Amino acid sequence: MTLNDKITLLTQLGEYLQTDAEELAAVKQKAYLHNKWFTVANIDKALNAISNAFLQEDQLRAWLSPYQIKHTEKAKTVALVLAGNIPLVGFHDVISVFLAGHRSLIKLSEKDKFLLPFLVTQMLTIAPEAAAYFEFTERLVKFDAVIATGSNNSARYFEAYFNKYPNIIRKNRSSVAIFNGKETKAALQAFGSDVFDYFGLGCRNVSKLYLPQGYDFDALLRALYEHKEVVLHDKYKNNFDYNYTLLILNKIAYEANGCILLTEAESLQSRIACLHYEYYTDEADLTEKLSTKMPEIQCVVGEFSLANTKVIPMGKAQQPALNDYADGVDTMQFLVEL
Repeated sequence: MTLNDKITLLTQLGEYLQTDAEELAAVKQKAYLHNKWFTVANIDKALNAISNAFLQEDQLRAWLSPYQIKHTEKAKTVALVLAGNIPLVGFHDVISVFLAGHRSLIKLSEKDKFLLPFLVTQMLTIAPEAAAYFEFTERLVKFDAVIATGSNNSARYFEAYFNKYPNIIRKNRSSVAIFNGKETKAALQAFGSDVFDYFGLGCRNVSKLYLPQGYDFDALLRALYEHKEVVLHDKYKNNFDYNYTLLILNKIAYEANGCILLTEAESLQSRIACLHYEYYTDEADLTEKLSTKMPEIQCVVGEFSLANTKVIPMGKAQQPALNDYADGVDTMQFLVEL
């Protein structure tokens, strides 16, 4: 397949994802029954994001234009070890390998094992000749390069096991938000999506807040309370109740509004239904605090600019573009250089 053929195929897949096809509805329900974090609403959110940001012809061409992608009959096989924290989180890697002209050897996460095979099947329905580019497997053998996503613990095993291959190994990352106390009501309302989309399980979900000394939590807690329906989800509610109990038993100071718990802590990673926060004294102090944590940060959300830091507007954390690479590593450049 030529690059133009592939772009056409992905564009048609994007159009299909906007339909109400019965088989698409069925696989959403199947994915939800397998993993209750994958609600149909969250799957729809992921599919809409993929369709609107990843599968538009103009966006695909703009993304690929800086790269020297050459058509070759000697495609490499790239092993993909996919995460499963949010629906279709590995889809970007899959289309990157496809567009770079290589073949994917895909090991799915146990948490997300129905959605991606369905999308690939739909691609093959549109263009059967694409079958040569995809293979799903439980055991990775006979590959030329690796892209593996997991926890800090699993990354140590990946690095040891895959060290003789060209690789991208991704570890735990968290996203943070910076506040100056001047955020508008609209910005704070939008910020709720950065916290609650996908129940906060994505690496682009905000888990840590940096606040100016003396910050008044009232407006933020009111804005986040507009997402109170999140506690109607059993698994989220169980985590909320458990963490609430821990805070009370351990006599840890907290802020709460019925759907989220805020505690002061240095760590970027927070439990489900919790946010950590840390105070800063001035912009120089904030810059210093972020610089020490930057290797652990996926993205920074805020409504003001900060020197030497890319800041995403509130409400946009879970809306990455094609060139917003995980961990800041240019996946496409890695693939075209294989």
